[in-house]
Amino acid sequence: MLGVQHAHELAEICVCAGLASNLAALRALATDGIQRNHMGLHARQVAMAAGASADLVDIVARQLVSEGRIKPDRAAELVAEMQALGMSTGVCQP
Repeated sequence: MLGVQHAHELAEICVCAGLASNLAALRALATDGIQRNHMGLHARQVAMAAGASADLVDIVARQLVSEGRIKPDRAAELVAEMQALGMSTGVCQP
């Protein structure tokens, strides 16, 4: 496909592909996309661990991310506040 005739040519192509992949990964890490998505997923797990029902998980997670406090104790506070307001009754299991 590439017309490679020698092992060293194939090695050079592999090195170039690897470098391009590493540079793409560094670019992704340097921007906020991966971190934001990771923190959102982490916030969902923290919300579920705090006992948020299925309908509250996203609400609690968004609040945790917006506050910049993705902590189990804060998630538990939010869940308790929302349940006290009658926002949910069922518990979501992680």
